[in-house]
Amino acid sequence: MNSHRMLELARALAIAKSRQDVPAAMKLFHQDMLLENPAFGTTARGLAANEKALTSFFTSFPDYNVVLQGHAGNDDTLMCWGTVRMTMTGDRFGVVPNGRPAELPVFIQFVFKDDLIAGERFFFDLSALCAQSGVSTDAVRRKLFGEAAASQIAADQNPPAGASRNAASACSPGIEGQ
Repeated sequence: MNSHRMLELARALAIAKSRQDVPAAMKLFHQDMLLENPAFGTTARGLAANEKALTSFFTSFPDYNVVLQGHAGNDDTLMCWGTVRMTMTGDRFGVVPNGRPAELPVFIQFVFKDDLIAGERFFFDLSALCAQSGVSTDAVRRKLFGEAAASQIAADQNPPAGASRNAASACSPGIEGQ
């Protein structure tokens, strides 16, 4: 697929999602669509799972808006970067947010198949989202990943004095998410 078409699809998806228009987004997805949000630890495969994931996401972030500011790609993959603005609402994450919008840098990796989007990996900083939303990152991690995983992530990100962080801990699941 050529890069112009990939960017056209990515922009169309950004517009649909920024309008919280799930049916329009679904028309851009391949039947085997894989949506990954590492920050939230979520994965959705297939059209039904993606529809459910997007509906749930927009319930939590009803004003979601993404602006794509740049891109790079090859024959079947496109990386986009930009800014997302969204307000955390409800109790999905086990906390009470402050109701203020968060503005975050975002990186999105797209893969394509049969002239449709077949994969999206949505990366953003969960800690920055939590800080701007007035909630505890640790509490949100506990809700998303369970107590043991949240404790390990926190330990990896705050090593004892004199200890070095290893490459695996620097890439813990707390960095992304849709």
